[in-house]
Amino acid sequence: MCGIAGFILPAAELDAAELEARARRMAGAIAYRGPDAEGYWCAPDAGVALAHRRLAILDLTPAGAQPMASADGALVIVFNGEIYNFRELRAQLPAQAWRGHSDTEVLLAAITAWGLEAALGRCVGMFAFALWDRRNRELILARDRLGEKPLYYGTSGGALLFGSELKALTAWPGWRGAIDRAALDDFTRHSCIHAPRTIYRDVRKLPAGCLLRVPRDRAAEVLAIDPRPYWSLQTVAAAPPAHMSEPDAIARLEALLAGAVAGQMVADVPVGAFLSGGIDSSLIVALMQRASGRAVKTFSIGFNEDAYNEAHFARAVAVHLGTDHTELYVNPADAMAVIPRLAAMYDEPFADSSQIPTHLVAQLARRSVTVSLSGDGGDELFGGYNRYFWAERIWRRMRVVPVSVRGVLGAGVRAVPPAAWDAAWKWAPRKWQLVQPGDKLHKLAGLAAARNGREAYAWLIAQHRARDSMVEGVGNGAGAGGHALWGTPGRRLADDMMLADALGYLPDDILVKVDRATMATSLESRTPFLDHRVVEFAFGLPIGMKIRAGQGKWLLRQLLYRHVPQALIERPKMGFGVPIDSWLRGPLKEWAAALLEPRRLAREGFLRPAPVTAAWNQHQGGRRNLQHLLWNVLMFQAWLESVGASA
Repeated sequence: MCGIAGFILPAAELDAAELEARARRMAGAIAYRGPDAEGYWCAPDAGVALAHRRLAILDLTPAGAQPMASADGALVIVFNGEIYNFRELRAQLPAQAWRGHSDTEVLLAAITAWGLEAALGRCVGMFAFALWDRRNRELILARDRLGEKPLYYGTSGGALLFGSELKALTAWPGWRGAIDRAALDDFTRHSCIHAPRTIYRDVRKLPAGCLLRVPRDRAAEVLAIDPRPYWSLQTVAAAPPAHMSEPDAIARLEALLAGAVAGQMVADVPVGAFLSGGIDSSLIVALMQRASGRAVKTFSIGFNEDAYNEAHFARAVAVHLGTDHTELYVNPADAMAVIPRLAAMYDEPFADSSQIPTHLVAQLARRSVTVSLSGDGGDELFGGYNRYFWAERIWRRMRVVPVSVRGVLGAGVRAVPPAAWDAAWKWAPRKWQLVQPGDKLHKLAGLAAARNGREAYAWLIAQHRARDSMVEGVGNGAGAGGHALWGTPGRRLADDMMLADALGYLPDDILVKVDRATMATSLESRTPFLDHRVVEFAFGLPIGMKIRAGQGKWLLRQLLYRHVPQALIERPKMGFGVPIDSWLRGPLKEWAAALLEPRRLAREGFLRPAPVTAAWNQHQGGRRNLQHLLWNVLMFQAWLESVGASA
């Protein structure tokens, strides 16, 4: 796990020392991603420089240092991530004199022997890298299949820039970034900015599973070159479901996931795991403990607010599995102390409030380990979010009702304040219990205006309606979650929603959150569920093996029950969050009010004061819980204040 950066100048005009100085400045902005070492490679004749900050995980010797050249000297790479099956690949490669035992050296040898795309097709891992081909004078950028590792690229003053985080690009001399208002509109709706957009007009995110080839003579026009996928989740999802018995499916999942866990436990530094006590993290830890000869180190944090606390569930699972468990209870002051650091930590607007506890548990884990496995990805692959089965059940009945009638029904649900629904919901059966049911019912009521499943999904994932942009100068926003398979015969709404989440919400929200929250503490996070073989298996399953009897993750549950008693697991799903709603009415009120002051918004010229003020007043008055919408706006305002960006 590392940080990478580099550039190509429009002309070969600087000597090696000047090239390295600029590369050093870019890499220095993300030094926390790689505190163990730094390295630089420059080609003055081409105006190219590559920079690397190293967090040493494999081959801790200088033989694993980067930038690294291939054995024949034709390729030079800076690499962020891990190739988990590098030992198997090394055994398949032609015999050669190896300098060390790093996965980066194996990747270079594989590209030399088999070609770039064939080599990537054999790799199991998470990665983002930049490869300079000295013979063809070509820069190649690549990102792993699911988007676990980030990679940004763009232009400034005719130079092509790239890096693991935006702050590597903004460290470029003379940088001036113009805000992309369409990206800002996306952010205010969805709490993140979806690839390929970034908050800056002249910078892109490389999409997951893609390559970008940039000839030296086209470096200045990199934004006009389209990335090309080398692996496609849509293609995987389009295949007919596999036919297998339930026992065979459980056995196959166990073999695949156990293999992924074992591969991701390989490191030359201490390894542990995040444990929430939920289905996903408990299963990962159970398989880790089975594969380990000693007690696995596990970590969780707790809160004194019952609605947000899962620490006691995690503790019970840890005791059952026999892990070496560490938990830390944090108070509101501990959590709120993270907030001033968020803008710098994420370096473009990001507003999933679980970023706060994720960073806190990463800090806790980093005291003992350098690598931590997580259960991220289980919800998107195996149907874990409540919206998959609630929305489908409601939509199946609602779509046959005329839109005009639906509108009346939806308005009736929304006429009852969320707090009243919360009180009434306490009498619902245990299996229907939800956190903040009133807010969820108001969200589901919005399905009344949807004309098809895609519109229903777009409404569910957005914080406000598409026609009501909060951004000055932006009209109707486009909904996120696009893919080519919506509504095709044989696919259910839940299938389409899971695919949309895996293509958008997972890489652009969940994985961004985890990468920045962990790397800010120099901790590597690994995600066994996102081994592409597990992903391909999951998307080949019939929906009935994921969602059954109004409950998600059926197949994961059956496997987990082999390792952990059902009584320790079964409970209403909780989010991994903090009580932003009450904090905005209490200890954060003064801070938030200053950022949302109407004259300030008007002066800055990005957000429309009227809808922001209306949302703030409704939340403060207790009429609605608009914490998510307001947190989006506040995280943009905090980011804007930190960078002083221009329009």
